[in-house]
Amino acid sequence: MKKTVISLITGFALIFLCFLLLKSCIINNPTPEDCVVKSVRVTKITEGSSYDIVFRDDGTDFYYINRGLEQGLNLDSLKRKVLNKTVTLHLAKVVGGITSEHISQLALGDEIIFTEFKN
Repeated sequence: MKKTVISLITGFALIFLCFLLLKSCIINNPTPEDCVVKSVRVTKITEGSSYDIVFRDDGTDFYYINRGLEQGLNLDSLKRKVLNKTVTLHLAKVVGGITSEHISQLALGDEIIFTEFKN
């Protein structure tokens, strides 16, 4: 009986810790302070899964705008505007200060093309 109770408590604790870990990876209402700023030369733009827009650099890295196509962005106009140009990305940080590939803001020079930041 005692082992069963300990097993149940351990199981619930593990489930709770997994829930906290997953919740901390969700990017919700990012601010500039929650981001790493990076300059990237965009060499390819494609549609990803779940209406994401994926930007590839001249190396092996990629970055994405979550559900960008649902937010009114257009692949063709983005290609005309930023393809083969250096852009500034604000990349959201997740648990432990790890930088994600999630684009919170995309800018070309002084022009902000996309932002999740609230005024």
